[in-house]
Amino acid sequence: MDIIISNSGGVPIYDQITRQVKGLILRGELREGEVLPSMRLLAKELRISVITTKRAYEELEREGFITTVPGKGCFVAPRDLELVREDALRRAEEYLSQAVDAAKTGGITLKELEEALNLLYGDETL
Repeated sequence: MDIIISNSGGVPIYDQITRQVKGLILRGELREGEVLPSMRLLAKELRISVITTKRAYEELEREGFITTVPGKGCFVAPRDLELVREDALRRAEEYLSQAVDAAKTGGITLKELEEALNLLYGDETL
């Protein structure tokens, strides 16, 4: 499992781990039932605190991405596609809200914002 940690981005390390593991699961690089590295092993590999990896794994479990089996470890949870879609939609809405605020502040019209979104999304039929 390849996870890259940045100490300079302002994003907490546990959040970086959480986001990257979610991405691996959503892209199918980590499959249902696949075992994750132990918290201690991941902490050692990333040269971070076990407390940080514990927090990341707890967050992933709370959001339904992994399950923990006492004495056996953490595993990729069965994917509920609707749950995955809802999570992606929630995150997209958060970013879009920030984009709308920035656009309003900068005097950008809804039409201009729609055009920018279409370009970014890859829809060339404006």
